[in-house]
Amino acid sequence: MKPQLIVFAVLIAAYIIYNFFFQIADDKTNTAINIGFGSILFGYISFMAYSLLKKMKK
Repeated sequence: MKPQLIVFAVLIAAYIIYNFFFQIADDKTNTAINIGFGSILFGYISFMAYSLLKKMKK
């Protein structure tokens, strides 16, 4: 479980760094990138929950 948390922390750090330093000037493109990044983060949360439930079932 620890490697998954490290990957999740790296994803969150990348999201924060992007929003503070590397934002695109076009608002529509920036919003699309933020939505995509958020979708990846929530997808990874669901993957971690699924793998945790799978481990608990054993």
